[in-house]
Amino acid sequence: MTQWRQPADAAFPSVRKRTQPAFLVIAFVLLFAAACSRPHGPPANYATLEPADARLAQLYDSTCKGCHANPASGAPIVHDHDQWDTRFEKGMSVLTAHAITGFGAMPAGGQCTACKLPDYRALILFMADREVEK
Repeated sequence: MTQWRQPADAAFPSVRKRTQPAFLVIAFVLLFAAACSRPHGPPANYATLEPADARLAQLYDSTCKGCHANPASGAPIVHDHDQWDTRFEKGMSVLTAHAITGFGAMPAGGQCTACKLPDYRALILFMADREVEK
């Protein structure tokens, strides 16, 4: 005669009662973290992105886009959070100073002779995909 075996959790119902809420909390936290995380790598449409403001779009197209929409340039690609987040952590004053004085392979002013300080700040916020300065 075959003997009936109970599932492990049926033999220990108190274990099941204690672990089920913990499992639900962990699942919720993981789902929330996944929903709130920033995308990795450049967006598929990075080459066609431009600021909404017409003047900034013209400045971006004539100066920034040549490097920041060209992965071969070594410049951080527009809206690529992997590349911009670590730079943005340094603060807007450092990023603005780098844009104005040049940094690494970036020429002084980013070759933007028409750019003023507010333009640099707005263009950096656009390229870093940020809404506010840090």
